[in-house]
Amino acid sequence: MNEYVNGRVHTQGIENFWACLKRSLAGTYVAVEPFHMDAYIDEQVFRYNTRKTHSDETRLAKVLSQVAGRRLTYKELTGKEVQTAF
Repeated sequence: MNEYVNGRVHTQGIENFWACLKRSLAGTYVAVEPFHMDAYIDEQVFRYNTRKTHSDETRLAKVLSQVAGRRLTYKELTGKEVQTAF
């Protein structure tokens, strides 16, 4: 099965996305943990899917509208309980 293009679906799309993801992980973020990999990929998917239809300003407004009123706890972020000094 050597089909590389089927209508508008082709392998170059994933290659472009993969290159953007690798660049962001290597150049933008420091010490990416596997525990958070899905969040990094979700962010890159959002950036990739809105790259042609949104300006930076409208993309930021969309992100802010989706996070308003939501809370991220330390445990959700790290998978660990908060340690006290006592």
